[in-house]
Amino acid sequence: MTKIENTSTERIKALVAAQKEYFRSGATLDISFRKEMLHRLQKAMHEWEQPLAEALYADLHKSYEEAYMTELSIVMGEIDNHLRHVGRWAKRKYCSTPLKMMPSRSRIISEPLGNALIISPWNYPVQLLLNPLVGAISAGCTAVLKPSPYVPHVSKVVEQMICATFDERYIAVVQGNRDVNTALLEERYDIIFFTGSPSLGRTVMSAAAKNLTPVVLELGGKSPCIVDKDADVEIAARRIVWGKGLNAGQTCIAPDYLMLHSSIKERFVEAFKRESLLLHGEDASLSAHYVRMVNDRAFERVADYLKDGVVVAGGRTKPEERYIEPTLLDGVSPEAAVMQEEIFGPVFPIVTFDKTEEAIDFIVKREKPLALYYFGKTQRGWEVMRRTSSGGACINDTIMHIANERLPFGGVGNSGMGRYHGRESFDAFSHRRAVVITPTWLDLPFRYMPYKMFKFVKKLL
Repeated sequence: MTKIENTSTERIKALVAAQKEYFRSGATLDISFRKEMLHRLQKAMHEWEQPLAEALYADLHKSYEEAYMTELSIVMGEIDNHLRHVGRWAKRKYCSTPLKMMPSRSRIISEPLGNALIISPWNYPVQLLLNPLVGAISAGCTAVLKPSPYVPHVSKVVEQMICATFDERYIAVVQGNRDVNTALLEERYDIIFFTGSPSLGRTVMSAAAKNLTPVVLELGGKSPCIVDKDADVEIAARRIVWGKGLNAGQTCIAPDYLMLHSSIKERFVEAFKRESLLLHGEDASLSAHYVRMVNDRAFERVADYLKDGVVVAGGRTKPEERYIEPTLLDGVSPEAAVMQEEIFGPVFPIVTFDKTEEAIDFIVKREKPLALYYFGKTQRGWEVMRRTSSGGACINDTIMHIANERLPFGGVGNSGMGRYHGRESFDAFSHRRAVVITPTWLDLPFRYMPYKMFKFVKKLL
């Protein structure tokens, strides 16, 4: 069993100091340097593809296909996107200048924020650590990376890959438990990028507030999935079973609870059973593509939710394997734990409604989720979007909004703040700096005391 050792506080202090000095040297500023580092990461992703995939299987029972689709390919796509566009994103931008400021000119430059701290969770330990790193490299920052100790094989392989690819004065990996997080947050950074739970997000934000450090918080929450009366039930069931089944529901944007129109409830339950059978087989525990709970504690927490309602599909568990079958729960109280906490597992509580307005009202009275899914007529889906708020959303699909690196990804309210992916990642690690250039060949006296010709100047303002 791979064991993760805590990085010492002294080592953390030394790394942060070295990275600050390296950034101040200006080494990361040239676009040619940034592109070279992106190419290095790209090459490393190809060279370390197999070790990363094997580590994901060891920690999460994640198949190569799912590892590539939901982790490796997303990082590679992000790198490609930044290599194509970083030169344009970083280029000095023209900004129009009002008549009152003539003959001055106005420009906007994107400058790197500086030293970044990136803390990632265990559920997508490659994607959620390295995707933000692409943005940090592209923007010209240095970075300290902190992977999760709950996936020790992945965390170790990532550390080996980063150490073999980059100078630690530029990009370094720190390992360990929450004590290490505490030590990391004692240091001062120019930006902190955190992915995890809302409760830990508050801890990060509190620590950042001491130094007024900007933060990007990618959190979570209870993402609703509405299946309306005019939905294509078979397609809805297939896409929902797939979205909930990815990583065994251990996905921050997994559909968390089902809101079924009462007229299609029974049909959906039967369709859910059929699609589960088609996707995972008679016994999902035998499938090469079905992920396990990350540890015993997670298994016990999610399995305990089965007591909060009546199992109408699935429900089988294997504690020794940390396996939980895709499960539908009916007769669930809105006050039950399964409806109050983010499930982060393959258990699906059902809430029924008779009018779409009821579903909207149920959602808006709760914290804003990271994702919202609607199945039904597209026009009605747009109305649901207009009346609700979420970090991202899909109409007649689940999960897929994260697959488009051209779309911003991020939370709102309790589900997070800030965005990334593509240009948004570059901007997240950058400061857009306003610059006014004023020539010396003309120096109009109107702006100086004692403000002569003020009546004329007032008309220009």
